Amino acid sequence: MLNSPVDIRLRISALWIAMLFIFAYVDLFSLYRPDVRADLANNRLAGFEIGQPFLLAVTAFVILPSLMVYLSLVVRRELNRIANMVVAGVYALATIGSAIGEWNYYVAGSAVEAVLLALVVRHAWSWPEPLAAE
Repeated sequence: MLNSPVDIRLRISALWIAMLFIFAYVDLFSLYRPDVRADLANNRLAGFEIGQPFLLAVTAFVILPSLMVYLSLVVRRELNRIANMVVAGVYALATIGSAIGEWNYYVAGSAVEAVLLALVVRHAWSWPEPLAAE
């Protein structure tokens, strides 16, 4: 065990990092699937046509949790708590929804992502008041 507690900001930031690693690897592992490769060969993915709008939307979807890694460390407590609870909640729902009907590796990765995001919400919710002004 640690001799001293880890700052809440570092905990939340680390949870975002871990979630993003799993998110990336689960998607990368999908490239080994024949059905995904066949869809990509037909310029489609998950029922969407791959084009600039799709790629921009996916990029935006990845940018927000990536920014949360940094924002969790620097934004004032009150805004930080709200942002982490809202963003993690939305991403948890999206993660769970995208896992429906998927292969086992994807469901397992998504389940871990959802747990990590639930921990983000829990830490943000229970974030103690500062002893001195932040």
